[in-house]
Amino acid sequence: MPLTRLSADEFAALDGLDDWRYLLDEIHATFRAPSYPAAAALAAEIVRAATDQLPELDLRPPDRLRIVLATGDVELARLVSGLAAEAGAISEPTAAGSCEIGIDALDIAAVRPFWTAVLGYRDVDGYLVDPAGRGPAVWFQQMDAPRPQRNRVHLDVTVPHDIAEARVAAAVAAGGRVVSAARARAFWVLADPEGNEACVCTWQDR
Repeated sequence: MPLTRLSADEFAALDGLDDWRYLLDEIHATFRAPSYPAAAALAAEIVRAATDQLPELDLRPPDRLRIVLATGDVELARLVSGLAAEAGAISEPTAAGSCEIGIDALDIAAVRPFWTAVLGYRDVDGYLVDPAGRGPAVWFQQMDAPRPQRNRVHLDVTVPHDIAEARVAAAVAAGGRVVSAARARAFWVLADPEGNEACVCTWQDR
């Protein structure tokens, strides 16, 4: 059954959710368990408890478990907090965090396909997301005037060596260009139609 999405204000007004923080239309909690096996066991308990919506779980050594839920999954959030307490896990609510990349563009429709291709992402209503759920989301902000100076930030996109040339080709086909292949196969420097740069990188020829 679909959950009702809660706004940040609606979520903040609820009780019993001190372990959780609202970030970017999701709710996040982080716990430190007594050990790595204990954190893994807690993750398994959470999976068993999640009957409707599947939580996003991130287990990291030596003992940390991060959980992300839909904003409306309040009952599961409370249940997770109870399971964590029973497992002796310590809540670290202020450890919650999320990252997005914003790209300024004059012609968003022209540059978005390049970034979809070079990152290997999916375009979800103009918002680019990693289908594997690992990388930061990418969004685009409308500019009203060009910036003539060279970009001071670029993205390094590291991929398996046997798909690197296909990724470069896809980015070029999507409107990008190769700025430099002088260090290929270590990396190719690419640019979108407005000059924002990304490097497709591999382990080879380093």
